[in-house]
Amino acid sequence: MRTEHDFLGERQLPDNAYYGVQTLRGSENFHITGIPISHATSFIAAFGYVKKAAALANKDLGVIEPEIADAICKACDTIIAGELHDQFIVDVIQGGAGTSTNMNANEVIANKALEILGRAKGDYEVVHPNNHVNFSQSTNDAYPTAFRLSLYIEIGKLIEELGHLQESFARKGAEFKDVIKMGRTQLQDAVPMTLGQEFESFSVNIGEDLRRLEEARALITEVNLGATAIGTSINAPEGYPALSVKYLAEVSGVPVVLSHNLIEATWDNGAYVQVSGVLKRVAVKLSKICNDLRLLSSGPRCGFNEINLPRLQPGSSIMPGKVNPVIPEVVNQVCFLVIGNDVTVTFAAEAGQLQLNVMEPVLAYCLFQSIETLTNACSTLRERCVDGITANVEHTRNMVMNSIGIVTALNPILGYEATAAIAKEAFETGGSVIDIVRAKGLLDDAKIDEIFSLDNLMHPKFIR
Repeated sequence: MRTEHDFLGERQLPDNAYYGVQTLRGSENFHITGIPISHATSFIAAFGYVKKAAALANKDLGVIEPEIADAICKACDTIIAGELHDQFIVDVIQGGAGTSTNMNANEVIANKALEILGRAKGDYEVVHPNNHVNFSQSTNDAYPTAFRLSLYIEIGKLIEELGHLQESFARKGAEFKDVIKMGRTQLQDAVPMTLGQEFESFSVNIGEDLRRLEEARALITEVNLGATAIGTSINAPEGYPALSVKYLAEVSGVPVVLSHNLIEATWDNGAYVQVSGVLKRVAVKLSKICNDLRLLSSGPRCGFNEINLPRLQPGSSIMPGKVNPVIPEVVNQVCFLVIGNDVTVTFAAEAGQLQLNVMEPVLAYCLFQSIETLTNACSTLRERCVDGITANVEHTRNMVMNSIGIVTALNPILGYEATAAIAKEAFETGGSVIDIVRAKGLLDDAKIDEIFSLDNLMHPKFIR
């Protein structure tokens, strides 16, 4: 064991722990989610980027000795590479505006830097968590900057998976381009279309959300590193904000820029609200698509039964042979979670007071959870469901030809009143629209064949 102290007193820590006394206190105080910040690996790596950029700027400005700055940078590289993440132990939701998270990073990096210099952990006279690793910083600029870096990375992963899902729906659209089916409005028969058109519309819909995600992602590249406590850059040397952000862009590969007003940037959470709103938009639309997949696959004998989802597992503990649409169902639930998280993000962003919003930890929790679960849901939906969907071609064709909805194609020729009468007779007698038109001699066979050909039903032309 080793002894460390802060202004509240001394505490004992395991000698092999890279975290220090302030991290220990934070881990004891916040038993909230049971999820440590180490779960968000990109968030921990982002702190490595932030602390490295700060050390490089401080070194250039002559406020930290080169040997100390170099050791801090090497320690940060270790964190960025994925090592020591198990040392980040504080709960993701915490009081203090993220101070426990920032100090967790400061202490782990300081002790790793000491190890690199051949010193013992806790020898803070050589490398101090506050005096060296946190130099020219505050939690109030380091935490949100790391948060934004991580969000940029995680949104990128979601964009990639959502793009793959879009491509999967597009492939099915091409595969089903000649499969005629009945379109529906208000769950009632409408007019014919192709199954390919339906799946292509899913692909186009997802493509719109991809563009919105890219736009929202661009908003979070503006950071307040160098603002320190409230945006006045107290305790930071002249030129530090611009220099540290320049280094941050270089070491992270993320195109971050310095906010033009650091006081506003330190309390404003509008970008998180925008990101969350776009995530909610993705969730709402993805859930609607999953609702459609469940409807279209309902049956197999007493439902729509237009498509077959992959049969993945038995669906009932009592009904033999039943198979459920479990993948669309789980994606629906993920979407509900994301929609709920958006409410939390809204309240947390609104709850800021004066020069700081202390609610960023719950913002981080909700946004990371929403992005991670949506990313996983997209890959699961594609791999376990969409890629394996097949069409019941004969069934969908028979439903079209036996439907009343095809009577709409007669409107330009016979007029609304006459076609409504045909529809009524078909409904009341159960007869075929085509047979009724032929029996009444309303059109000759050539015109009937032209209007009700599969090609014209799938890709209607104006016929009079």
